[in-house]
Amino acid sequence: MAPTTALTADQANARLHELTVIDVRTPGEYASGHLPGAHNIPLDHLDTALPALKTAAGRGDLLVVCASGARSATACRHLAEQGVTAATLTGGTTAWTQLGHDTHRPAGTRTPWAMDRQVRLAAGSLVLTGLIAGQRWNAARRLSAGVAGGLVFSALTNTCGMARILAKLPYNQPKTTDLNATLAALTG
Repeated sequence: MAPTTALTADQANARLHELTVIDVRTPGEYASGHLPGAHNIPLDHLDTALPALKTAAGRGDLLVVCASGARSATACRHLAEQGVTAATLTGGTTAWTQLGHDTHRPAGTRTPWAMDRQVRLAAGSLVLTGLIAGQRWNAARRLSAGVAGGLVFSALTNTCGMARILAKLPYNQPKTTDLNATLAALTG
């Protein structure tokens, strides 16, 4: 198994010219702003991209990024299991932008809400709906209990089923992301 490392935003910025940056966020998150030169390969397409990532890793160091560092750490572990060495960006694009480093956005794209904000809105709306409807129909309170249980499970496992569902919605799928073009750029 290949080792995984972590780079801070300042370390990554200093080495950006020598790194191949892979952004594993959803296309919508990527469109909202990404590291200069980053290639968008959503986490759920990592296996499809594995041959191209092996080729890119053979030419130089890979840096995997996401919003907070959680998904990129998962991606780095998966790549390490496949023998590909990659570093994760500690704190993700959130830390990157907080330190004032440059981000790029595809021309003509709108900025969707960050995935964690979408999850908070959806979860809060469902809980509130369950509580209000529960005033009249006791069974409706199960909706609030189910969402609460899902949030606890999400925290314990560091996964988020609701984010996976929301990522598939049309507004999180801008047409500017082309996985085949990204893979060709990595192998070319």
